Amino acid sequence: QVQLVESGGGLVQAGGSLRLSCAASGRTFSYYDMGWFRQAPGKEREFVAAIRWSGSSTYYADSVKGRFTISRDTAKNTVYLQMNTLKPEDTAVYYCAARERRTVGITRLREYDYWGQGTRVTVSS
Repeated sequence: QVQLVESGGGLVQAGGSLRLSCAASGRTFSYYDMGWFRQAPGKEREFVAAIRWSGSSTYYADSVKGRFTISRDTAKNTVYLQMNTLKPEDTAVYYCAARERRTVGITRLREYDYWGQGTRVTVSS
């Protein structure tokens, strides 16, 4: 198993930046693909970004492509989500997730086995 703890959320003005972190503990971090999802009030949880266990490939939702960057630091057992040019519609609770590495479905919520508790991001206009 792996335990995930997110941090870095907060209140920011539109156009600003935040960096979310997700610290993993437990089983070997490099064994897992990692993803970020978000859930806005009254909406379903949706995919934001993901990175392969090796760091070799990254994936983004169209809504964040070019503004958000996912990365991982194996030495620190941490995955990051750098969010730039934030918009009010990015307001949500952001969740880190992990899944045992596999070839398909990295953008699908139900493919993830472990979840953090979430960190709130609020973007004011």
